[in-house]
Amino acid sequence: MKVTAAVVNGVNEDYQLEELTLGELQPDEVMVKLVATGICHSDEALRVGDAAYPMPVVLGHEGAGIVEKVGSAVKDFAVGDQVVMAYNYCGTCPSCRTGHPSSCEQWTALNMGGKRTDGSHIFFKEDGTPVHNFFTQSSFSTYTITGANNLVKVDKEADLRLIGPLGCGLLTGFGTVVNGLKPKIGSAVAVFGTGAVGLGALMTAVIEGTTAIAIDIHDSRLEIARELGATHTINSKKEDLDERIKEITGGEGVDHVVDTTGVSSVMKKSIDILRVGGSFSPLAVTPNSLEFNTFTDLVLSNRKVLGILMGDIVPQLAIPQLIHYHQEGKFPFDKLIKFYKFNEINEASADSNSGKTIKPILIIDEEYRANQ
Repeated sequence: MKVTAAVVNGVNEDYQLEELTLGELQPDEVMVKLVATGICHSDEALRVGDAAYPMPVVLGHEGAGIVEKVGSAVKDFAVGDQVVMAYNYCGTCPSCRTGHPSSCEQWTALNMGGKRTDGSHIFFKEDGTPVHNFFTQSSFSTYTITGANNLVKVDKEADLRLIGPLGCGLLTGFGTVVNGLKPKIGSAVAVFGTGAVGLGALMTAVIEGTTAIAIDIHDSRLEIARELGATHTINSKKEDLDERIKEITGGEGVDHVVDTTGVSSVMKKSIDILRVGGSFSPLAVTPNSLEFNTFTDLVLSNRKVLGILMGDIVPQLAIPQLIHYHQEGKFPFDKLIKFYKFNEINEASADSNSGKTIKPILIIDEEYRANQ
């Protein structure tokens, strides 16, 4: 089967729309016709080489679409189902069976290996050259083959053009707060970086009844954070961050910090502004490192640094909850979105990198209409 996909052929090269051949569907897999997909910073990190990845590759991991074919071993999905795609997991290891699929023993192989665990590929060029996949998803394509565990079935009334980003960036921000930091009502949560992941964490902190502090160097982003419910905003380029945190918290420091910038100095500052017993979660895909003294920066103040992959979330439970929150007006992520045509993928990526657009969404099937 022929598909059109946005291929990255080498590090830091632009996306190229190419005609590829889709491989054979395996028994535990599902073929999905893509309607739309978000662009995430992780896609960009791989494209530019911040994280090594085999190429050529079809990236994209915030896809939403309609089930086209179902493998013989798949029981929970049928042709015509509307689905959001998230990450893959085995479903049988101890982590998966205890409700922590992002700690799956095969997570790296399934999501970052670039091919199936049996070594076979999903996409091929005209000359037979294999093209690697991403997250067992590769949503920058008109059709893809994905794992059944990647899929979350959504109502027929859901608008697939809108909800793809719930599969990664917004999901990560949400889960980091509710599953990782677990803030108490009235505690203070600071978020460095007001992109999609950061604002997902911020909106969740608001839902959880905390003092929600957005920190960025762009006033336009901070204005959006206020619209989303931030109780305080700080432009760390124009204001004294330490003084503002002292002012907001009565000199005690914040209870929790989420960093989405991946900048070494910002990550160190995230630890410095914590109160006694506070916790910090660095989320960015970054080549940068964090240096601190474990005794003076952590032990003496009983602070914690938490690595939280994909929000430690079960997508099949969390995504319907986020859709419900959105319907109630509690998670208004639509305010972050700008739509682009599929052939505008390089423009969308550039707008995301520059900060012009917080969450670009590519409309792959322009004939799709919601509520049909």
